[in-house]
Amino acid sequence: MQHFKKLLEIENSELAQLLRFSLYGLEASLKKAQAELPLDPGANVCDEVLQELHSLLQKATITPPEVDCGSELKLNRLREAFNSDQELSLYLGNSPLQSQKDADLWNEVQRRLLRVPEDLATSWRQRALEFAQESGAIADNIHLYKLPFIRDQVIYPGLSGSVKAKGLCLSQKALLKTEFPQIYESEDLHLLAGFLYLYIKFMEIEPDFHHALKSIFSFDVISLQSKPEQRHQYIDVLGDRFQRTQKTEENADPILNLRAWIDMDEAIHSLIFIPPAERYSWWGKLQQESRRILKKVADKATNAGNNVRIRQLSGLYADICTLSKDDLQLDYGGNPGEVLTCLRVYARINQEDCPGRVIFRSLR
Repeated sequence: MQHFKKLLEIENSELAQLLRFSLYGLEASLKKAQAELPLDPGANVCDEVLQELHSLLQKATITPPEVDCGSELKLNRLREAFNSDQELSLYLGNSPLQSQKDADLWNEVQRRLLRVPEDLATSWRQRALEFAQESGAIADNIHLYKLPFIRDQVIYPGLSGSVKAKGLCLSQKALLKTEFPQIYESEDLHLLAGFLYLYIKFMEIEPDFHHALKSIFSFDVISLQSKPEQRHQYIDVLGDRFQRTQKTEENADPILNLRAWIDMDEAIHSLIFIPPAERYSWWGKLQQESRRILKKVADKATNAGNNVRIRQLSGLYADICTLSKDDLQLDYGGNPGEVLTCLRVYARINQEDCPGRVIFRSLR
């Protein structure tokens, strides 16, 4: 598989991306077939094939395409100011910046700002740029790492000059180059396809992502960096739920469609940071796009004569705990006793209660 490895290691290659997704699918298919055919004469060799695939995909995980032009850390003042900011620590916890190169540090700072309220992020982006300019760098909106999505948007700029680093953007063109280039008749499905490929690509460059998807692991939040097999499982579930939602969109039953959308929305909201991103951060607002569509789907079910109510759970955990199940708690982030993020909405569908699921801050 040496040529597979060689292709997978090529940065910004659409062919490498296609091969990677295909290998993920092959790995998942072999695991499923192996479980259904335990007595197959090829079972033992299949184990070896799966080990090779797992090793290949682990080694081929793409690191952020960031370039540093020297060994001296020119942005050290930025690091010190960021690490010592008490307001930031309310939203990000007390984990210091980890990067050892200027370009990596720039991207780590900028990606962390995606989790804090947008007014705080805006002021800190200006401060970060001022620190960079003191070091002889300038903002660069041309050299950007592209995340596939349904619209174009510069998320944050890169740098050129004394420090060279790529910025980050959303790109419609990048979405059209994925395995789902077709334009869906439904704008809602088009958004879901955007989320699917945005998440897959974003997970390749963001080491701080966790998942809290109950169908994979119900007892804790899991780091996707330290547990790459969980990343593959999460991608599989996200893809399966997308396909199920696509099929129910073609079905005339609005309740089946609503249940599929609730499951899909849960998968989207279960890709999280620790502590979870603030609701009015860039990341929080992005995920809310899924929830706004979920409300539209619920309204359609209501207009078809069903008794439907959905509720995003927030506020004091004591006030909503009867509406949720299998919740997770953290000892930091947010305010003690409050819901940190709603992973799954509560729903009441024709007299049936469907519990939600949240992450909340303990009272300690």
